[in-house]
Order: sequence, then C-alpha cells, then structure tokens
Amino acid sequence: MRYPQGGGLTDAERTARERVRLQAVTGFEGGDKNREIAAALRVSERSVERWRRQWREEGLDGVASKGSPGRPRLSDIQIEKLERELERGPLTHGWSDQRWTLARVKTMIGRLFHVSYTVEGTWRLLRRHGWSWQQPARRAIERDDDAVELWKREVWPRVRAPRRSTTPGWSSRTKPASR
Repeated sequence: MRYPQGGGLTDAERTARERVRLQAVTGFEGGDKNREIAAALRVSERSVERWRRQWREEGLDGVASKGSPGRPRLSDIQIEKLERELERGPLTHGWSDQRWTLARVKTMIGRLFHVSYTVEGTWRLLRRHGWSWQQPARRAIERDDDAVELWKREVWPRVRAPRRSTTPGWSSRTKPASR
C-alpha cells in the first residue's frame, strides 16, 4: 500500500533552515548568549551550541548547508521502474509466493540496477517513496469460516464452564474458622 508522505527536506525547506543558522551567526557576532539566540529563533540551545562551535572552527562554511545527508543512489526514472516492478509482484520475479520482503526487494534492486542496498536502506528507500509494510493475516488453508461460526454459536455455549453464581456463598474469607 502506498502513502503520499514522502520523506526528507525539500530544497526550499533546507534553504529556510540555513537562513536560521545564518541568523544565529549574526547573534554570535553580536555577542549574544546561546539561550537568547535559541529563544529568538525558536530552536534548541543544543543546536545553537553546535552551530557556534562549527562557526568558531570553520567560519561561515561550518554552518552552511551540506545538502541532503543521504543522496539517493537511484534516479527518478529508476524509482519509477522499481515501483512498476513491485506492482507486478514477486511471482513474476521468480519467488514462490506473493510476499515482498525487504530482502527480496533488496535482491531485485541489485538485479535490476546493479546497486547494493542494505535491508535497512531498502526500507528507508521504500518508506521515502510512500510504501508501507504489510503483514498478511495467517489463516489455515483448510479453514471453514462458516463451520467456525456455527461452532461458536452452538457448541461453545454448551462446552464452556457455567459462570459462578452471584449469590453469597462460602468462600475462604467468609467461612467460619474451625475450633
């Protein structure tokens, strides 16, 4: 099943984050304290501390955006092809049942594009492009739902133990002590 949540930051969002870091640099140069800068920019003090350290060590280059940390190894065209192949199903790719596992998707990516992913990287790739994991319900092939319902309705009430009565009776707490 697919969900349109995507993943990661867009270029515009990355640019906005960099703008915040550059505003923090202005505060550093003005001698402002980390707490004041964090409150003004509505970020955590730890982020401001990290930016100040990077600014001291590397200057403006230290706080500049480095781009996306995980550059995609598959192009948009390859992602589209991967999605088409996933929709075709595992049977068409030589597996014996209709379940896509991460290991199978990883193997298929390697066969199609000659790119190696880890199982975790495969999961991140799929999730980034809106795929979610599904777990099939385990049911016996021989299961007869009508027979199960009949048994629940007619046999089970006769088999189960009767409920305890609600009338007061003897119990270990109310039984008189023997003398």
